[in-house]
Amino acid sequence: MKRSDFTIKINAPREKVWEVLWNDSTYREWTKVFSEGSRAVSDWKEGSKVQFLSETGEGMFSKIAKKVPNEFMSFTHLGVMKDGKELPIDKETEKWSGAQENYTLKEAGGLTELKVELDTVDDYQEYFNETFPKALAKVKDLAES
Repeated sequence: MKRSDFTIKINAPREKVWEVLWNDSTYREWTKVFSEGSRAVSDWKEGSKVQFLSETGEGMFSKIAKKVPNEFMSFTHLGVMKDGKELPIDKETEKWSGAQENYTLKEAGGLTELKVELDTVDDYQEYFNETFPKALAKVKDLAES
């Protein structure tokens, strides 16, 4: 796996950016870039499971490894969802199970710097390099409006 980093500066307080990232309605807005109808199902507590789902119930399930409100959220991706159900880990899933996805928010001269660190397998590297900057631009639009 390779680690990718994506950073954007947003003219909004960290609390507003955090809200945009994890509030259900705004989460659905900025993640449309990845898949129309994207949503997350979770209680958003540290240690809890998260299901990242498409409109059709496809996606992945993960665990919130660490949460510091308005500062840091870390996910450990575990496996695949199909038709809204968690599938057993198979050879393909083993290639990326345990991958981390981290969101860090820092004060940066009156702005909020949002940094995303993402572990990816080679097959998805190019996709995330193209798509994640678009998603972060959407987060910026939502937080600044």
